[in-house]
Amino acid sequence: MPTEPGVTRAAASPPAGPVTLRAAPQGQLAALRYALRGQGLLWWELNRLARLPPDLSPTRRYGVQRAFSARILRHLRVRAEVRGPVPAGGPFLIVALHESVTDPLCLVRALPLPLRFVARDEIFGWPGVGPAVTRLGHVAIHPEGQLGGYRTLLRAARDILAGGESLVVFAQGTVAGIESDFQRGAFELARRLAVPVLPVALGGTHRIWEHPFTPALRYGQRVTVQVLPVVGVPEILATDPDVLRVRVRRALKAAATRPDAAPPRHYRPERDGYWDGYRLDIDPDYPELARHMADHRAARAAQPLSSSTLPE
Repeated sequence: MPTEPGVTRAAASPPAGPVTLRAAPQGQLAALRYALRGQGLLWWELNRLARLPPDLSPTRRYGVQRAFSARILRHLRVRAEVRGPVPAGGPFLIVALHESVTDPLCLVRALPLPLRFVARDEIFGWPGVGPAVTRLGHVAIHPEGQLGGYRTLLRAARDILAGGESLVVFAQGTVAGIESDFQRGAFELARRLAVPVLPVALGGTHRIWEHPFTPALRYGQRVTVQVLPVVGVPEILATDPDVLRVRVRRALKAAATRPDAAPPRHYRPERDGYWDGYRLDIDPDYPELARHMADHRAARAAQPLSSSTLPE
């Protein structure tokens, strides 16, 4: 299968062991900018966040996150287009498409709302990033664990929303691409806590930094942030969470694939790897890829255990 234009071919398997965060600026000018300013700016800003007091108020957290995101995105010369009015009030459960670790920066800049994020627990162990997101009070879950971290999320979400902050959930649970399915947990959460859902379609962020697939880093990328109409509490309470999941998923992906939106990332297992052991479900609206992944997993499950994996 040909490589998607502008996307570097990745290794065929997820990283093993501790994560090493690497950035490979694309082009001589980008490499010079990053070496002279970007790398130092990023680590300086992350260290500043890590030194914040542990008991941040929502107002203080809102301010420092907005300032951090503005400085990083300005250096990277990201051109963000925000479409659709951001509703007043809240708090909301924000369900956003996910294709890059830079998505939170773009959401913080685009949405004038106090935000907390749900993220994979492994991110809290990343060098530089982990101490910063821990101090900012974001929520760690383990999607591959029992119930996908839902109980942990429920406890944290109740407190965050009660404090007036909106909570961002990336319902795909992966940055693999537009073809990944939505998990049910966010919609169960909205029903359980009777909180309105604000859908947001992000696109183009994968071209800023391609981690974890490759270290490619690009300046001057175009990003679209499309804010869709709020799903109110009456509709949430009257709708089965799985029906709502599919409805929101289709609305967001329709927005993300509009001709005037920044192109989304597409998942290609031959290029990106299968990520066995990670929760990566394919949207049934992409039946060919869904069958391909199902066949791969069936073949893998049928393989006999090697002697190295058998208990002694």
